[in-house]
Amino acid sequence: MNDAELLARELATEQAHVDAVYARLEQATQSARAAARSGREIFTSDRQTWMREEDGTALFERDAFAFQTARRLATLDAEHEGLVFGRLDLDGVERDAGERETGDHDADEAEESDLETRYIGRIGVRDEEYEPLVIDWRAHAAEPFYRATPTNPMDVIRRRVLRCRNDQVVGIEDDLLDTDAHRDGLPIVGEGALMASLSRARGTRMRDIVATIQAEQDEAIRAPHAGVTIISGGPGTGKTVVALHRAAYLLYSNRRRFERGGILVVGPGPLFMNYIERVLPSLGEDSVTLRAIGSVASDVLDGRTSDAVDDAPTSFVKGSLRMVAVLRNLVNLPLDDPGVDGLRVRVTVKGNVLSLDQARLDRLRAGVLSRQKANLARETAERALTAALAAQVPEDLDLEPEAIDDLITGSAAFAMFMNAWWPPLDPVDVVRRLGDARITARVADGLLDADEQAHLVASFAAGATLTVADMALLDELAAMLGPVPVTEEVDPTLFLLEGAEVSELVTTDSGAARASESLSDDAHETYAHLLVDESQDITPMQWRMLRRRGSQASWTVVGDLAQSSWPDLDEVGRAARDLIGTAPHREFRLSVNYRSPAEVFALASEVVRAHFPTADLPSAVRSTGMEPELLTAASDALAASVADTVAALTGEVGGTVGVIAPPSRLDAVRREVGEALAARLADEDRARVVIISPLEAKGLEYDGVIVVAPDEVVSESPGGIRVLYVALTRPTQRLVTIDVDAPGAWLPDGWRPSA
Repeated sequence: MNDAELLARELATEQAHVDAVYARLEQATQSARAAARSGREIFTSDRQTWMREEDGTALFERDAFAFQTARRLATLDAEHEGLVFGRLDLDGVERDAGERETGDHDADEAEESDLETRYIGRIGVRDEEYEPLVIDWRAHAAEPFYRATPTNPMDVIRRRVLRCRNDQVVGIEDDLLDTDAHRDGLPIVGEGALMASLSRARGTRMRDIVATIQAEQDEAIRAPHAGVTIISGGPGTGKTVVALHRAAYLLYSNRRRFERGGILVVGPGPLFMNYIERVLPSLGEDSVTLRAIGSVASDVLDGRTSDAVDDAPTSFVKGSLRMVAVLRNLVNLPLDDPGVDGLRVRVTVKGNVLSLDQARLDRLRAGVLSRQKANLARETAERALTAALAAQVPEDLDLEPEAIDDLITGSAAFAMFMNAWWPPLDPVDVVRRLGDARITARVADGLLDADEQAHLVASFAAGATLTVADMALLDELAAMLGPVPVTEEVDPTLFLLEGAEVSELVTTDSGAARASESLSDDAHETYAHLLVDESQDITPMQWRMLRRRGSQASWTVVGDLAQSSWPDLDEVGRAARDLIGTAPHREFRLSVNYRSPAEVFALASEVVRAHFPTADLPSAVRSTGMEPELLTAASDALAASVADTVAALTGEVGGTVGVIAPPSRLDAVRREVGEALAARLADEDRARVVIISPLEAKGLEYDGVIVVAPDEVVSESPGGIRVLYVALTRPTQRLVTIDVDAPGAWLPDGWRPSA
């Protein structure tokens, strides 16, 4: 039997099993729908019985039944591409240790039926006899599919990967793991046959590394949930895929805890989140919340998000922990501008003028804020202010304390002052005050230098777009201020001039003040587990934002310091150590880069190692035979050069082409290169081209990559050379760099521009 005939036979065998799985799945779906209909009929036919149940048990059971049925239907109805993706053939014939050690292969003549076969898939499926047709990939019985290696086969003789398109088996790849136990009747299909042959001959390094990848990834996926799990590794080591599989595994192994408490997956940006959003549903899980870092605070910001990015100096200022003190000072500063004479309140009671100057008001405000959040303290502040004014009323007026308080709080002057001194504070309104250089100077004195203050002021100037970094500042303010109370609209014409005595025209919304006291002290959503990808780019202020959502959570933290865009790596390290604290933690290092061709990673490694000697550099084991192409273009011909290169790459690679340009050139490259390509490429080829910034490229990969102006990528990025390292490690096949006017300073010694 030739190879083509063997492949056709094996495909037919596997297709028959996959057909049986889908047929059983359809039966289960119909059964679940019938159960749902039956449940509705039962529960609606005896409504009076429910009403007689004093403890509500029947109602609860009805709702629980409906919920579980709906969940089961959702799982069964989901279209999982490649529901069945693996098969294990395990040694079912007991052989003593002597046979294994001496290489006695009499057992090889055993029938193939003596093997134990397990099919591995995205969800578990059983037949009518409750025997497994497919084992859920997270189950203990599926572990050998990921952990078995030639040195520790775990009784696995053959591991088979099924490539499916929907319910059709379109390809097979086999790995022969236990050559001693190999049966003559057990066929090996695909490249695995060659690898098995090489393994017998000389144990090639490639095969051993591939087996190691599977084992080390699975170990991280199945690690205990408690405490903090850190997954590190260089570019292309599969950190993100491992982390997402870990989220699915946690839900499978401890569903009650994590489905009830929730899992939050955080990534660097919307492009990245779009890239991964189908991974978990394809693994049978749809109860995980995915958010880009600029969307994490949407729960307390009325859904507000951002994907805009500040320039490097501004990002550094906004991400620094010094901003906590700046924001605290800002909250303590009243919203109104006191002017030269300072803030003052004046109220007239029976002809007596009662007043407090700014110094006394500041002390009152500080005292209230030391005990309560501003948006929850309106009533407390009003009582404190009233008491301070009432103490000035002459005793000879002979008024009861309650009457004095009513006269003070009932005056229009008092109401006007309270609305100016203690209004509801929205985090956005508060942070935008930093666009005023005078206010920033007051609240940042001794915390930020003049240049840092100038960057802050410019970023919050009138009309400026809120950025990703601002979301963490707003979240900090939301935590300081408390929820914004809902207030009624008030006609400002109802306010009287200071000193008026018409108490019936009171405009302070005391109902809103009372409502503010009843609001929850913290409106932040919390989760049972947080999974943070690209953690090396999380700023200290963003770590504070994340910790509010997981104060009692377990964590999975994924990252690589060599790819950090944060300029102060020591500060990043401290943030991670603060997160761990005394909690149990474990670390896993992924050691093999299977994305980058060895030729590309050789260049990228030298670039980062020259500036970051301690970079964790994985082993790149794929080779394409194509060296990186190092080009130079005149500044006035840059767009044409990029367009030419894109057109060439779309003909050389079958997938996506990523153009990574520095922020200062991004809009121009998108516009000019887009116009040039419109006349040169077909629509389907243009759709394969993506033009992005280096930070947007985090976590993504493309078949071909063009890095425009690498020196500018370095100078315009907070992380400098480390951000260029990210850009250089995005391609799976081809890398082209285009310097402007002259070869770049970024090039390592020994690397020369292409001819």
